[in-house]
Amino acid sequence: MTARDGAVEINGTFLGFDGEFYRVDTEFGVLTVDASGVNCEGPGCPDLSSFFAHVRFSGDHWAVDGLLSALVQSFAARSSYATKTEPLENGQRVTMLAAETDTVMAEFDLLYTSDGEGFADLASENTDIVVALREATNAEVGVAKEAGVGNLRDPVRARVLALDALTPLVSRSNPVDAISLTDLTSILTGAYQNWSDVRGGDAPISVHIRGSDFEADHGGFDLLPQRDAFAETVVVHEDVTDVIAAIEADPYAIGLGFVSAGGAVKSLGLTGSCGFFATVAPVDIKTEDYPLTFPVFLYTPARRLPALAREFIEFATSPAAQVIVARTQFVDQSVEELSFRDQGHRFANAILSAGEGVSLEDLQAVTTRFQGANRLTLGFRFEGGSTRLDAQSRSNTRLLARLLQAGVYDGKSLIFAGFSDGRGDARSNADLSKRRAESVRRAVLSAAGEEFDASRVTFSTLGAGEAMPLACDDQTWGQGLNRRVEVWVRD
Repeated sequence: MTARDGAVEINGTFLGFDGEFYRVDTEFGVLTVDASGVNCEGPGCPDLSSFFAHVRFSGDHWAVDGLLSALVQSFAARSSYATKTEPLENGQRVTMLAAETDTVMAEFDLLYTSDGEGFADLASENTDIVVALREATNAEVGVAKEAGVGNLRDPVRARVLALDALTPLVSRSNPVDAISLTDLTSILTGAYQNWSDVRGGDAPISVHIRGSDFEADHGGFDLLPQRDAFAETVVVHEDVTDVIAAIEADPYAIGLGFVSAGGAVKSLGLTGSCGFFATVAPVDIKTEDYPLTFPVFLYTPARRLPALAREFIEFATSPAAQVIVARTQFVDQSVEELSFRDQGHRFANAILSAGEGVSLEDLQAVTTRFQGANRLTLGFRFEGGSTRLDAQSRSNTRLLARLLQAGVYDGKSLIFAGFSDGRGDARSNADLSKRRAESVRRAVLSAAGEEFDASRVTFSTLGAGEAMPLACDDQTWGQGLNRRVEVWVRD
């Protein structure tokens, strides 16, 4: 590559062109060069007059086919592009055409791989964008950094597209309506092999899973055992739709599948020894009140992508895209308000489960603060043993900040309410929950930026401690649900 005035010359291996910039591997490392300022000579140089964006997506089959394809088609329609879809060996290609001239504007290759393969493809530059049902593992983050892809822990590299949940599934004819995670673990490991072991009828249990959901490095469903601990009788499928089909065909089967997969099956509620009961519902997935909730991620590299790819990422992570997500079987991230009356069962549980450290006055004080207010479906929870917000909560921080910037809550009051589990001293738990609420409030205001006028909204915090548990404290998942920060809004 030679500068137009001939003053500078760059030699190296051509890596790519995004329509505006060349990427070249030189003796000085990988350089990004403005194409308008140089002449390119060599077999790798593209024909600038016929360039179009070729963007490759790789990742979980279910997420790519069930979610990403809908977003790509909607993006094309919003951009007034006609589309042509053709099958690839392991996916599909969506070609975007200028509506009037049929000129090819872009080719989006949607490749059906897996979470792990997607991250490996990103590190080796065999894909441009990854769609995953879990966060990148520490090992994958390290490989990406070493390959120059960037820090996959950076919120700019990892965005949340939608939400989903893993749920126990049975035939609609099965009389069992709920199961504890302890009993579910016993079924997966083979300790329980008959429905009578879990208060069902006398019938053998057959178990079905999608194997990739329980890889040793998955990390997404750490409340359940890893695959190497499963009984040999567990039937392993490649696709979640095969799990659904197996359960539909067998009244004595149980499986683990996604809420987004649908099917003529029944989701079991999750229960604990103390009597709490969690059902899988969209609002409980949004608030993370359901323990097996997980985000669907979009990962991008640090290198520059074509302009059309950048436009798609901006659209896919915008509020407008959540309308499209809501039309799929995935759960969107649009914020809803839950009335005080809708939370009645939680206040009843608070009274029934109040420990020695929670007085009637404490319960009355919490109830008074919330009466007349609505709870937002933006939950905030922390990673196990950490003060770091989990992935869904980090996304919620940006969502709430965006709503504040848009003036949605101007003239209203936002209450950041912190809660704890019931272990330890009640007063210390109240203080800890207050500090967590304060930390979330600061994170949201920081994300809103210095230009946001905080006086437009009244902010307050509350440390309710262990006064309003969502689940049993004698189990790890219950403790995790109870340690949370909620946001309530009052006119």
